[in-house]
Amino acid sequence: MEHSVDDYQAFRDNREGMRLLERDDAHAAVVIFERARDREPAQGSVGEALGRAYPRTRRFPEAGEEFAAAVVLEPVKDGALDGLGVAQLTVGDHLGARRHLRLATAAAPDEEPYRHALLRVLRAAG
Repeated sequence: MEHSVDDYQAFRDNREGMRLLERDDAHAAVVIFERARDREPAQGSVGEALGRAYPRTRRFPEAGEEFAAAVVLEPVKDGALDGLGVAQLTVGDHLGARRHLRLATAAAPDEEPYRHALLRVLRAAG
């Protein structure tokens, strides 16, 4: 499998974005992740990272869009399913949140945060 310069740069950008998130510099991380996503739109991990950065900048709808795109690329990726479910819950889409959080919990039943998010959406639905 041959890798392009864009592949390598997207990988570097993703690492840099993660470093910025760890330092609580979400706005700078978003810029870096967006650049990586634009270079390699078929990389679900970059979209997932961008989806995790967006809420820290109060961009909740964009987070949902990135997680949804990541789920299309990797339908059984538990982190993307969880992120999409949480994003949907945040914007009031309880049905979508319940669906994706159930899938995330089924894909990774030992992940406590997934179970907590699912319980939150089930309680919110009444």
